[in-house]
Amino acid sequence: MTDHTRAARPFFQLSAALALLSAAVLPQTARAEGGITAFKLAVAEAASDIDGLAAFYRETDYADLFTGADDADRRFAVLNALLNADDHGLPAGRYAPQAFRSLFDGIDSERQRGFAEVAAAKMFLSYARDMESGALEPGSIDAGIVRTLPRRDPAKLLQDLAEGEPTRVLHDLIPPSPHYARLMRAKFELETTLAAGGWGETVRANALRPGETGPSVIQLRDRLVAMGYLAPTATATYDGSIEAAVRQFQIDTGLEPDGVAGASTIRNINVEPVQRLQQVLVGLERERWINFEEGLGQRHIMVNIPDFHVQIYDDGKVSFETRSVVGRQREDKRTPEFSDMMDHMVINPTWHVPRSIATLEYLPNMQRNPNAHSYLRLIDGAGRVVPRSAINFAAYTPGNFPFDMQQPPSNSNALGLVKFMFPNPWNIYLHDSPAKNLFNTEVRTHSSGCVRLARPFEFGYALLAKQEDDPVGTFQRILRTGQETRVDLENPVPVHITYRTVWAPVRGNLQYRDDVYGRDRLLWSALERAGVA
Repeated sequence: MTDHTRAARPFFQLSAALALLSAAVLPQTARAEGGITAFKLAVAEAASDIDGLAAFYRETDYADLFTGADDADRRFAVLNALLNADDHGLPAGRYAPQAFRSLFDGIDSERQRGFAEVAAAKMFLSYARDMESGALEPGSIDAGIVRTLPRRDPAKLLQDLAEGEPTRVLHDLIPPSPHYARLMRAKFELETTLAAGGWGETVRANALRPGETGPSVIQLRDRLVAMGYLAPTATATYDGSIEAAVRQFQIDTGLEPDGVAGASTIRNINVEPVQRLQQVLVGLERERWINFEEGLGQRHIMVNIPDFHVQIYDDGKVSFETRSVVGRQREDKRTPEFSDMMDHMVINPTWHVPRSIATLEYLPNMQRNPNAHSYLRLIDGAGRVVPRSAINFAAYTPGNFPFDMQQPPSNSNALGLVKFMFPNPWNIYLHDSPAKNLFNTEVRTHSSGCVRLARPFEFGYALLAKQEDDPVGTFQRILRTGQETRVDLENPVPVHITYRTVWAPVRGNLQYRDDVYGRDRLLWSALERAGVA
């Protein structure tokens, strides 16, 4: 759909709708027994299944919001929003704009008007909830998405609509983050690309290198031109300009920027714009899930699982960034998505081995060899270290093993030399790692769920800089003691563990990443089932 068509569609539909909605002459309230109108009785009856909705009408003495003679502007603004819901990748059919308009046709009794009033309110609430905080429930899609959505009380949504200028109130439901706005722009650009026929022929080759020629190089050239990475050219050779374009594309898709079109690069180049559009639609839904009223935080930490990076944001700008390692691609090891508050770090930490790892991975090894994993201490229920010679490992199963396992602070500790804590039910945190080589791999899914940092000391310095005159000296002084030490953050920092496979930077090209856990695929399927086209 072109921008012109997109603009024209609601204009003609809404012109007719406005005439109908504005011209509607709704009957005056007729009093019933005891001074209670049939309208109020119908509203109370129809609204009783939603607490916030019923509360709103009780508190306003059942004043009309949609069906009064003076409510035309509000009706028109809501209809406009419903008609354009698909612009935001929402399931437009869910909000039934034509049904909303027909609610006001031929109302011939106060009871009928009461039912129409509540039906209109429910349509508005359905749209408002989805636009503001997401059309899907994350936990029903994947157990690893454990977000509590920022759902507002229906009474507050209706109160805002009653008291505010309708068009402004509806506009303010849209997530205000600049990232959401940039994804919207990307959506429209991809729709324009699709309408124009896409990016052309795919590249039919397993790998291409600088200096090569032939039909596959021409396909690569034309694809890069269509995607905006290469100026139009007649070259049939994989020359320097194509190599530079490939390198930039690799940067934008999280690949090693070597300028060689290997298998991963060609696979990503051959992704069609309709698939990229699906990623953007999924991205918009994810952004609605974190549309918190208080925002993400003036200072906050953003962990992007498929990008394998962690960033600190200050006043909307990245002030620190480091590579990361995340959970393995296994159901019980994938890093979950949630938001929490980081309130302290532990320098020289002890590793308290999770029971699942202790009993399912380490216990079998100790049953074969009691001295296996000799760096671990075994702790009884009274907190005492128990010598291995006193334990008959063969007598225990994962269900009755009575000991905890700990690794004391050291350079080889599984947590490294510092961990950053935001207590949560999943025991997920950020930490150092002795396995530095893993940060040089391209797909960094190697942990048991926690997030490892390539530059943990620098991350700690950045956090302490807000409360210490000499953050480096303070950190290093504690580190040199070798003793486990808790350092509280004077101002806890929000942590958002996200799953962004697409984002739009302030400047530059869209950034795409692979769906390493398959969560985007599940989310898109759920959006399709809900009616997103």
